Amino acid sequence: MGALGRVTLLVVFLAVLGERLMSFCNRALIFNEVEPVDLPGCQLLKGIEAGSEDIDVLPNGLAFISTGLKYPGMKSFAPDEPGKILLLDLEDGGLIPSPLSISEGFDASSFNPHGLSTYIDEKDGTVYLFVVNHPQLQSIIEIFRFVKEEKLLVHLKSVTHKLFTSVNDIVAVGPDSFYATIDSYFSSVFMSFMELFLGLGWTGVVYYSPGDVREVAKGFDGANGITISNDKQYIYAADITAHTINVFKKNEDWSLTPIKSVDVNTLVDNLSVDPVTGDIWTGGHPNLYKLFIYNPEDPPGSEVIRVQNIHSDNPVITRVYANNRSVIQGSSCASVYKGQLLVGTVFHRALHCPLH
Repeated sequence: MGALGRVTLLVVFLAVLGERLMSFCNRALIFNEVEPVDLPGCQLLKGIEAGSEDIDVLPNGLAFISTGLKYPGMKSFAPDEPGKILLLDLEDGGLIPSPLSISEGFDASSFNPHGLSTYIDEKDGTVYLFVVNHPQLQSIIEIFRFVKEEKLLVHLKSVTHKLFTSVNDIVAVGPDSFYATIDSYFSSVFMSFMELFLGLGWTGVVYYSPGDVREVAKGFDGANGITISNDKQYIYAADITAHTINVFKKNEDWSLTPIKSVDVNTLVDNLSVDPVTGDIWTGGHPNLYKLFIYNPEDPPGSEVIRVQNIHSDNPVITRVYANNRSVIQGSSCASVYKGQLLVGTVFHRALHCPLH
């Protein structure tokens, strides 16, 4: 190859690299800054200093909170302590979550909880808790039975599968079945970053039951939060770097049919549904760089987004709360219960705000 050919190849390579870099910066909102939106009366939950990555609230006001996540490349304020599941009663007004005990036989010392989801058996009212666990950076789904009187999680089973390369979040649809988001095709940190940088769109949603495991949605930049509509007819899944909430029709054979995608202009993390209105709530990240490259002088901010009427032609998207890191850093979820808002974070604190 002559000198002109080498120069041409170099120019093409630099052009492609520049385009990928600009695309990544736009998808990661690298240059974004958050404008504060305050809510009066907000209080930090007592005793949470190392994250409240996901929150799920039962109809009776009991909220399950995952804390202590250790994630590759992410800040941790308690790197040597195992993760826990906390329980908060939103009916008692104390705002003091307490750790749940876990039955013997489960390795609590390596517990690294990420996304979680509850399922209530309609036959007998049994509450099951599904938790994404990353011991030694694996992806395992732990299924527990909740014993309220003893504040105990009875470990029932651990679920693994070759499709669970990097599970992020989960929504339970039966006592032993669920949908899970896979946020990375590759298991190594470097390769998963390259996957995100190149915008390969290799992540998606997997359905699991004991006799049926399959990919049911694909083409996500980075599949993240997932939840189900109140009528159990639709699945909502977040694509974090596409800034979208994706709506799927849940079919009788558990396959998913894509309906629409809604841009919410933030790095969408976990999703929850208002049990009364059906509105979708999410904790978002204003800037991915600040989330992963932690600087105590300039830590990541937080956003809470509400999406109303997502099935309509004109969904209403509202920034309900935004903080420039003076109160909470790295918001990852938002859940509501009887006029109360809970905001969780990847590695920081948790916030309670009245919405009236």
